[in-house]
Amino acid sequence: MLSRTADNLYWLARYMERADFLARILQATRRLATLPKAYGGAETEWESALLSSGAAPAFHAAGLPVDEAHVTDFLAFSAENSSSIRNCIETARANARAVRTALTVEMWEAINGAYLELKAFGQRGGRSSEDLTRFLDAVKQVSAAYDGGAHRTMLRNDAYWFSRVGLYIERADNTARLLDVKYHVLLPDSEAVGGSLDYFQWNAILRAVSAHTAYHWVYRDSLKPWLVADLLILRPEMPRSLLACYESVVQNLDRLGKSHGRHGPAQRHGRAVLGQLENATIESVFHTGLHEFIQTFIADNHRLGALVSEQYLF
Repeated sequence: MLSRTADNLYWLARYMERADFLARILQATRRLATLPKAYGGAETEWESALLSSGAAPAFHAAGLPVDEAHVTDFLAFSAENSSSIRNCIETARANARAVRTALTVEMWEAINGAYLELKAFGQRGGRSSEDLTRFLDAVKQVSAAYDGGAHRTMLRNDAYWFSRVGLYIERADNTARLLDVKYHVLLPDSEAVGGSLDYFQWNAILRAVSAHTAYHWVYRDSLKPWLVADLLILRPEMPRSLLACYESVVQNLDRLGKSHGRHGPAQRHGRAVLGQLENATIESVFHTGLHEFIQTFIADNHRLGALVSEQYLF
C-alpha cells in the first residue's frame, strides 16, 4: 500500500471520530449549562468544552467571549477552527475521495451523508436549538454508520488496520482529555468531590461517552468519581476506555507489523503503553494523581501517533 493511501485512511478515521467526539461534548455541555446556578449553571462548562476539544488556545486568540453561541459556533461550524465539526467532516470527505476505491459503498455513503447534512444545515439559515440538536445527533449517527460500515464490510488488510489504528488513537486521546478536564475545570475549588455538582457533572460526562448504563451494569452503585475513572481508564469491556483503545491499537499495529514483515518503534511503544495500563490500578492512578497520569498518557498517545506517521505514513 502507498504511504499516501495509508495516510488518507488513518486520518479519515481520526477526523470522523473527532467529529463524533465534538458532537458529544457539545451535547453534554448544553445539558450541564441548563442546570440551576446552585449546581454549577453555565459558568465553567463552555470553557471546559473548549479545553476538552483542545481548541481553547485558538478560541481565546480570536478574542471571542466564552458563551454558548460563540463556543458552539467555533466547535461546530467555524472555518477558522481546524478541528471544528465542519472542518473534520470536510477533511474526512476529502481523504475519502482520495482513496475512494479502498472504501466500501457503506463507508462512502456514511461520509458523504455527513457532508450533505452539513451543507443542508448551513443552507437552512437560522440555527435554532432544535436544529442544532438534530445536527449533532446526525453527526453521531453518521460516525456510527462509518464505523459500523468499516467493521462489517472492509477486508481485513492494510486499509482496515490503518483505519482502526487511527480511530483508536483518536478515541483514546478524546477520553483522556475529557477525564482530565473534569477534575481541573468543571469542579470548583469550593465543591467537595462527591457533592451534588460533582454528581451532575459525572452523570453528563458518562452520557457524553454513552457509558451511563454501562456504569450501572458494571458497578451497581451510585456515581462515584473513582469508579467513573476506573470505567473510562482501566475496564477492557468499556469500548471507550483507555485500556480497550490500546488493546485494539496494539492488535492492529501487530497485524500491520506481521503484514510488512517487521515490527518497529510504533509496535514497541504501543505495547509499552498497553503494559502500563494493564498493570495499573485505580488506587495507583489516584495515588500518582489523576491529572499527572492522564497527562503522561496523552503525551505517550501523541508519541505513538508520531511514530506511526514516521514508520508508515511518510
